[in-house]
Amino acid sequence: MTEKQITMVTWAMVLGNVMAGLDSTIVNTALPAIIADLHGIQFMGWIVALLLLGMSVSIPIWSKIGERFGNKLAFELSILFFVTGSLCQGLAKNMYFFLIARAVMGIGAGGMGSIPYIMAGYIFSNIKKRTQILGYLGASFSIATILGPLVGGYLVDTLSWHWVFYINIPIGLIAILLSIIYYSEDRQAEDSKFDLIGAGLVVPGLIFLLLGIQLVGMTSLMVVAIFLVLGLGLLAMFVKYEQKVDSPIIPIEMFKNKALVGDLLLFIFSWGAFLAVNTYLPMWAQGLLGTSALIGGMILVPNSLMDTLGTQLVNPLKAKFGQFQLIAFCILCMLVSSFSMVILPSDTNIWILAILASFSGFGVGCVFVILQIKVQVDAGDENMAPATSLSYLIRILAQTVMAAIYGVIMNMALARGVANHKEVTMGMLNKLSDAASAKSLPQDLLPLMRQIFHSGLQEIMICASALLVITFLLNIYFNGKKTGR
Repeated sequence: MTEKQITMVTWAMVLGNVMAGLDSTIVNTALPAIIADLHGIQFMGWIVALLLLGMSVSIPIWSKIGERFGNKLAFELSILFFVTGSLCQGLAKNMYFFLIARAVMGIGAGGMGSIPYIMAGYIFSNIKKRTQILGYLGASFSIATILGPLVGGYLVDTLSWHWVFYINIPIGLIAILLSIIYYSEDRQAEDSKFDLIGAGLVVPGLIFLLLGIQLVGMTSLMVVAIFLVLGLGLLAMFVKYEQKVDSPIIPIEMFKNKALVGDLLLFIFSWGAFLAVNTYLPMWAQGLLGTSALIGGMILVPNSLMDTLGTQLVNPLKAKFGQFQLIAFCILCMLVSSFSMVILPSDTNIWILAILASFSGFGVGCVFVILQIKVQVDAGDENMAPATSLSYLIRILAQTVMAAIYGVIMNMALARGVANHKEVTMGMLNKLSDAASAKSLPQDLLPLMRQIFHSGLQEIMICASALLVITFLLNIYFNGKKTGR
């Protein structure tokens, strides 16, 4: 491609990341209003988890579509799915339709989030230049997360929560047009046969597994066990089948690469942990401090600013420090945020929360670029594309599993509070997280309800902190003996 074509395609990839970044925070800001309007605090974890579920089951398929038909078509189709899901969420009149649309959006997000990084791997062969471009993609995501709370809070407070989804439509259409006009792939799509049997095993396997995890605490243990056994059984069959396929969806031999396995494990635990702060910090502000949606969203702005800074400092930091030291520092920054929210009282000043959350932002932004480049280098040219897709898949799986676990932790804490305090009902707790709805609650019971909500948030942050400690230890094991930069 010409320099102009490369620039325009980069902008298309950036717009895809902008949409993903907007959704990651704009929805968190709108969650209280969505829950209050559609009456579903018990589905709060599902709102996050179903998007991640759609992403998880579709990522392996999108990567194979990219190989078989070209990354250009895969990228454009994925954005179309994302925009369609956004439109349907905005039109939703009940929680069930909303959740189905959320899953459709997740299917699009699976390709929209993974394909651009594969595209960048082919377009930019120079590692330093690729690191810079991945930094730009990460920065565009982070900048969008800054705008998300502000735009989302404004739209929720002045119009309605429906508009936080409509905003994706023009952005997505522009990205598709840029790709159609300027993207010209300089490699031939593969003629290999599409692995339908592998897809038929991995997709339902992931669905059953993740649904089983998500249903913990919401249905009988027998139903949960059936879903988990079915999911694990299908995934075991998938792994066995993929070992003898000429063009597997996921090349199993990649797992013999110790360095790559280490990269994936670091992604799994760090990504499962960071979800807690980004999802529940606005809930803390609105549910415990009684702020508006706009103020609740603004508390994530320092987090996103530092995330952006972290993505841009990777190259200069790598010139001075080794990867082990940088990854360790990033993990410690994230741990400052999560552990502080364990020990802080419920009435902590909102500015203190915002400052502490900025540590998590810097750690996430920096470690993402480091690990993504490390995955591509450790996998080698032959497995760069599937390894990049796999790294994105395992991050989303980690978020999906942890979104379910965090939801169960919160639901159990709320259920204990209701059981121990008969004057408080689950319906009251439904309204607590939305400032407008909270005005109708008995004011004398607000401190008690906030105490119940706070206990759930503390338990979530304890879990996230434990994941980061594990990440730190894994970094020592896999990277501690390496002195190279």
